[in-house]
Amino acid sequence: MATAGRPVDMATLTHPELPIPTPPVTPVLQFEHVSMAFGAEKVLEDVSFQVSRGETKVLLGETNTGKTVLLKLALGLLRPTGGKIFVMGQEVSALPEEVLFGLRREIGIVFQESALFDSMTVRENVAYRLVEEGEMDDQQIEERVRTCLRFVELEATLDKMPDELSGGMRRRVSIARALAAEPDIMLYDSPTGGLDPVTATTIMELIIKLRDVNKVTSLLVTHRLQDAYLMATHVWDAEKRALKPAPSSQTHTTFLLLRDRHIIFDGSASELQAQTDPYIKNYLS
Repeated sequence: MATAGRPVDMATLTHPELPIPTPPVTPVLQFEHVSMAFGAEKVLEDVSFQVSRGETKVLLGETNTGKTVLLKLALGLLRPTGGKIFVMGQEVSALPEEVLFGLRREIGIVFQESALFDSMTVRENVAYRLVEEGEMDDQQIEERVRTCLRFVELEATLDKMPDELSGGMRRRVSIARALAAEPDIMLYDSPTGGLDPVTATTIMELIIKLRDVNKVTSLLVTHRLQDAYLMATHVWDAEKRALKPAPSSQTHTTFLLLRDRHIIFDGSASELQAQTDPYIKNYLS
């Protein structure tokens, strides 16, 4: 007997051995033949890639290859001169600004410079977006702020000012601020840039924890190959509260490599290591 309200697939009834088709999965982030130029200066040309739900895509490339521009395009801060960009099924390259504003609530971004408000406490910085949106009362905001700071292990800094924190601590607060709105997508612009190796590793551990615990979809720009490989080869061990090695199938992390305005590689860490192209081999060395 057919279930009320559900259409009957006659092909399945006639041929019960046929599998029931599943609807296609829409990528969370998708670039389709995107180009970007500032006047006569071309920055990106015919860039196409997609990021699936729960996946982290690490964006590699030398300085001035358009990595940060690509993040701004994904956020809708810039409009491409060619091609289309989709975020959660919506074409951000064609949306009016008022609609984009709502969509950006689903996206968190962490800048290299942390971009905290110097005149605000840590509590006020993390709460800023929640206060602006006006959808939560003071108690709810306080609970959310503490939860986010607890996640980055900085709850004790609630009443400190940014200039009282180390560079690594400011970067962790910026991650907490991005988390406050519970985004579906995280964009990272060189989150370990300018940090010492030990602090940089701490930040990467936190990003991996966020990937594995919250299942956040991410696009991460980095100049540090060691950060990229850490993402691709380790997962967060919740019991030991530390990273542990894992196969790439468990890390859900892939790489993009930009060169001369184009993507010249899109794939896994092992596929990247196996490349024979002289430029890629030299870049990895």
